[in-house]
Amino acid sequence: MSSTCEVDPELLEKLRKFRFGKKSQKGTSAFVLKIDMAKLLVIEDVLYDDISLEDLVEELPENTPRYIVLSYELSHRDGRKSFPLVLIYYSPPSSKPEIHMLYASAKTYFQQKADLNKVFDIREAEELTNEWLREKLL
Repeated sequence: MSSTCEVDPELLEKLRKFRFGKKSQKGTSAFVLKIDMAKLLVIEDVLYDDISLEDLVEELPENTPRYIVLSYELSHRDGRKSFPLVLIYYSPPSSKPEIHMLYASAKTYFQQKADLNKVFDIREAEELTNEWLREKLL
């Protein structure tokens, strides 16, 4: 499968470490990714370790899409905790149409390269809440 953008091979290695490198994880971690417009390459924007969804929402840009790979701390009714890995495609309505189209066209390719199965789209950052994500995951 080809794509409008490539994925930085170093980024794929960092994602692999992000997925498997946490033996004693606490809290939710977020790996925020962006597209380098000059190189048409998916690259790292910022990595947050142990961040609340509320704080993550505050950090997201207001008018530029992002891919968010989230290791989410999910508490189950029986007391267990799991850390599902999800891809959230954030595309605010104020994004320029050509940038929105570029991110949208590269999403499936990135998802396959990064081997992410749970994918959710949000338009407004405020949609990303614990309640919303728990409902999607349980």
